[in-house]
Amino acid sequence: MHYLPRREFMVRGGATLVALASFQSRIAYAFPTRAGEEVIKWLDQLPPNPVPQVIKNQLVWEDLDSWVTPNDKFFSIAHFDRPVIDESTWKLEIGGSVKKPTALTLADIKARPRQEVTFTVECSGNTGLPFFNGGIGNARWAGTPLAPILMEVGVLDSGIEIVFWGADKGEIKRADDVKFTQNFARSMSLADALDPKNILCYEMNGTALPADNGFPLRLIAPGWYGIANVKWLKRIEVRDQRFVNQFMGRDYVTLREEEHNGETVWMETSVGRARLKSAPARVTHIGNDYRIVGAAWGAPIEKVDVKIDDGPWMPATIDETEKADFAWKIWSVDWPKPSAGEHTVTSRAVSTGGQVQPAMDDPVIAKKHTYWESNGQVTRRIAIH
Repeated sequence: MHYLPRREFMVRGGATLVALASFQSRIAYAFPTRAGEEVIKWLDQLPPNPVPQVIKNQLVWEDLDSWVTPNDKFFSIAHFDRPVIDESTWKLEIGGSVKKPTALTLADIKARPRQEVTFTVECSGNTGLPFFNGGIGNARWAGTPLAPILMEVGVLDSGIEIVFWGADKGEIKRADDVKFTQNFARSMSLADALDPKNILCYEMNGTALPADNGFPLRLIAPGWYGIANVKWLKRIEVRDQRFVNQFMGRDYVTLREEEHNGETVWMETSVGRARLKSAPARVTHIGNDYRIVGAAWGAPIEKVDVKIDDGPWMPATIDETEKADFAWKIWSVDWPKPSAGEHTVTSRAVSTGGQVQPAMDDPVIAKKHTYWESNGQVTRRIAIH
């Protein structure tokens, strides 16, 4: 993916109402609808969510009506508890293999240079489970760049890995007689952490981060799956060796078969950067004129194709109203006078680099034996009456 140029989003004093009004109008303009259209529900509705305490606010695709996902509709995943944090006593600690360990209050962080990015965050387990296809949302995230802070504390020459620790914690079990409590954490290489697009984020869609989405501070790493965007940050640690924990080396690990010189090799890789993907969101109609609308994300999008049943691929029209390189593209295709009965709708995205979203029977998908990083073509079922 490319990056979104830095820009300021000032919402202070008398400018607040103007900024918010502009923000709301841009949302509506970025997702055009037709007066009088009606939404048809998909036949393949999700079964009840068996883990509501873990997964909150799944996106309801038929309700998708704005380019930016409102905060109260944005999904949230909690691997342990959902910590309640007092801003007045909270500090971000930065230490480990550094010359000048430090601690920053939220006021300290907000006083630093501001950077904003519009970024579509997707859970790497999204569409990998039968009850989970709404782990995605698009928001405008604001905070301060991470890289200058790492430079200021002085990473030692031995420092190679950056660990982001959250305040959420829970019990880990390794064996029948080994149990311990640990905070959630994920890591990335020093080079990846120094990417100028990464921010320490304290604002979401013009307001403070909601509690479920990481208040008071979270990492936003554009181009990475949601798991890397650690919520409820409490500590950043520079390490002189690779970091492996429950969420780097056990969970969020993709198992694939790969062919090398005629032999099958089983490969395990930690979930990292997002993958090219698209999905049909909804079908609307005015009389006998139908329209299919969806989204594409995970890479710079060149085009999206749509297929009805076993028919040919048809090019979709991509809405280019909003220019944000890490945000999803909204697409649509007209479907005039479809025949009555049940139909399937499939989409596939093509990136500017020539990548094609794989079919479900593509070896890239078929030889993957875990539900993480499920970016195969999404097919939905609908009935026309």
